[in-house]
Amino acid sequence: MKMSSKASILAAIKGLNMKEKPLPEIPDFVVPHDLLATYTHSLNTNKGTVVSKEELEQLITETAFPKIYSSSPTFDRFTNCQLPQHPADFADLDLAIIEGQFASAENAAIWVDESNLDLRAIPFITAHLVIVIRKENIVGNMHEAYERIGLTKSGFGVFIAGPSKTADIEQSLVIGAHGAMSLRVVIL
Repeated sequence: MKMSSKASILAAIKGLNMKEKPLPEIPDFVVPHDLLATYTHSLNTNKGTVVSKEELEQLITETAFPKIYSSSPTFDRFTNCQLPQHPADFADLDLAIIEGQFASAENAAIWVDESNLDLRAIPFITAHLVIVIRKENIVGNMHEAYERIGLTKSGFGVFIAGPSKTADIEQSLVIGAHGAMSLRVVIL
């Protein structure tokens, strides 16, 4: 009986006499000393901005965004609309203020999970996004960030590292193509 090509390939693989190789060692990754400065630089590189609490309050007052939603207790007084039942009803959301659990200084990625999102679509559907994080929750790199994720019990989470952007169209960078046009981060 003729062996199938699949069986033939598997038999050839089993017949190889390969020595087991040890797994590579994971090096100690350098963690920057000044996490806040590194984070700020990384966020600026990603087209985002670190702002103070006062700067954000001034921006909100001066801009008079028509529709603002905040799930952050620090800024909930600026909320001027109700949380809808369906995400599409927030298609005209001008500014969303949410809280992140922690951030990675090396690339400015902020971990946001469902515990801080009243509606999962908020960071993606709003025109402008503000994320509030605590200074003590800035870690050095993504390795430390992933260790923290392992400690949480969440069904949904996402890293956000800047406003939406793409360079697919004629190799030109477009900010806000698929989501928020700006990201401001308030570090408390």
